[in-house]
Amino acid sequence: MKRYLCSCLILCCLAGLALTGTAFAEALTIHSAINKAGRQRMLSQRMAKAYCQAGLGVEVERSRRILDESVALFDRQLADLKAFGPTPEIKDTYDRLGQTWIVYKQLLTGSEPNFEIAKKIAISSEEVLKLAQQGTVQLERHSGTAAGKLINVAGRQRMLSQRIAKASMFRAWGITSPQMAKELDSSAREFAAAQVFLTEAPQNTPAIRSELHLAGSQWLFFEEALKQTGGSRAEQLRNIATTSERILQVMDAVTDMYEGMAR
Repeated sequence: MKRYLCSCLILCCLAGLALTGTAFAEALTIHSAINKAGRQRMLSQRMAKAYCQAGLGVEVERSRRILDESVALFDRQLADLKAFGPTPEIKDTYDRLGQTWIVYKQLLTGSEPNFEIAKKIAISSEEVLKLAQQGTVQLERHSGTAAGKLINVAGRQRMLSQRIAKASMFRAWGITSPQMAKELDSSAREFAAAQVFLTEAPQNTPAIRSELHLAGSQWLFFEEALKQTGGSRAEQLRNIATTSERILQVMDAVTDMYEGMAR
């Protein structure tokens, strides 16, 4: 009996250590908060992109999976950021983001993709992006570090890749406006300028430089997909979908590397 109790106590202690380790691993620092906040910006655009892709018949199963996973991740990260909020102003931003997210989430998940809901998503995605951007900038300013700036800029590249692809999908579905067309062009210019800024950062390690070079190569493929004239529309949209995901993956790795340098 004593041996049984002893074994139970050991197992309980190990379980407690495991839970403590998990909690510690998930505790935010200011730099991990900037990374996570920046990822919320990206998700605001990626979810709309995935919704449109499913509605347009572009890689439907994968698009649905991306949408479901992105909604769940946005929920988790929002809870983390609301709990972390280091100032009343930042807490207020994430409280307001939470209210805006309720509306957006319902649009994204309330029904099968359709044209009328997509028009509302085009508006709601911008409202969520605005607050997610505000929170990221506030956190970067609160950090007051060069690392915080790099994490913010690199993380914003993730969002721009999804924003450009999102606008392309909306346009393919017949949902567009002069403002959306203008933002598509400005996002492409901003991405290119930010890549120059990141490439020239003195803090770069060889590994970061390698990933940035890879991102530059993927950007060329992305531009080709956006300008593609040959082939079918379905092929072009599929190329836009896949290349935007590749850029996202690479820039997510770069952002994580900048965060890792700040630890």
